[in-house]
Amino acid sequence: MNAPTNMIQNAQAIWEVLSPQKAVLTLRGQLDTRSVATVWNDIALRQVAWLKKNDAINPELIVNASELEYVDSAGVAYLIDLRRQQELAKGLFQITGLDEKYRKLLSRFNPIDPLYPKLEEKLSDGMIARLGKSTSVFLGDIKSLVDFIGKVTAGFFWVARKPLDLRWRDMVFAGAQAGVSALPIVTLVAFLIGVILAFQSAVGLQQYGASSYVAPLVSKGIFRELGPLITAILFAGRSAAAFAAEIGTMTVNNEVDALTTAGINPIRFLVMPRVIAGTIVVPILTMFANLISVFAVMFTMTLYQIPFITSYKGLINMVNLDDIYSGFIKSVIFGVVVAGIGCMRGMQTGTGAAAVGISTTRAVVSSIVVIVLVDGIFAYISYKTGF
Repeated sequence: MNAPTNMIQNAQAIWEVLSPQKAVLTLRGQLDTRSVATVWNDIALRQVAWLKKNDAINPELIVNASELEYVDSAGVAYLIDLRRQQELAKGLFQITGLDEKYRKLLSRFNPIDPLYPKLEEKLSDGMIARLGKSTSVFLGDIKSLVDFIGKVTAGFFWVARKPLDLRWRDMVFAGAQAGVSALPIVTLVAFLIGVILAFQSAVGLQQYGASSYVAPLVSKGIFRELGPLITAILFAGRSAAAFAAEIGTMTVNNEVDALTTAGINPIRFLVMPRVIAGTIVVPILTMFANLISVFAVMFTMTLYQIPFITSYKGLINMVNLDDIYSGFIKSVIFGVVVAGIGCMRGMQTGTGAAAVGISTTRAVVSSIVVIVLVDGIFAYISYKTGF
């Protein structure tokens, strides 16, 4: 790059430094999109170099535009850039000889400060601000949950009053997808849980010669706690995510808004068939998982020379109807909660390509958190009532 000299001339511009205090730029011909490219970078570099080298106060740049024949938007942008460089250096800027029609065009961009917004450094939120935002989001989520619970409760009353108006075909389809299709994974997990619990319990009780008590004790825990809990978590990871994805996709595609516009209640049309399906399916899956886990425990204990009949009789003596009812009631609540949260997250889906994935993730996480919360409430009730 050539160093700036006192006078530089090309086809469209003449740059002349008269003194450290003053420089003159003469523009001629057409200053349009094509021609401005030949002068913009060259003259801009020389202007910046002159301003940096110059120790004068308020250096003045005079642009002689009397020889300009035509100026388009690119030419106006170039003139604005020249003025901007002068302002940054706290210098003076003057245009002479510019045709009146181009002067009016240039005056539209006066002042030019809005064209060059200041880049402000974004301040990071402090701990208190982050805590406030998190609390606001949490409270908003709680409000949405309470509102949705109210709508679903009203939906149950509506189903009780008008059972024929429910979309039973959708309910059966959702139940088949959430129940029958889930049998393989429920069988595998329940069997492995039973085997693992039997082995781990036998390690401790064998030291006291109480291996025969492994099956009854583990089975009681399975019927009361582990069976409903594991089944609900599997239902959350598999079916609640599916409900959120289905309804979330409809929300992104504005199908839910279309239902509302058509006068159709989305809660009754989309949510209630899935919630009722979850209410029916989860207890059935829970009882199935209980039987598989108990069988796995008794099968594992045969490796410790404890026959099936011994484990079975111990189970009959240890497990009573209250244990079975407690797990069954818990599984019904889990089914309602998990299916409802999956549908709620689907209804809350935003816009964009990642919205459905976010809703699915939130559905699974929220379902597991609520499952643990409900399970803790049941544990406290059992402690107080002995049920």
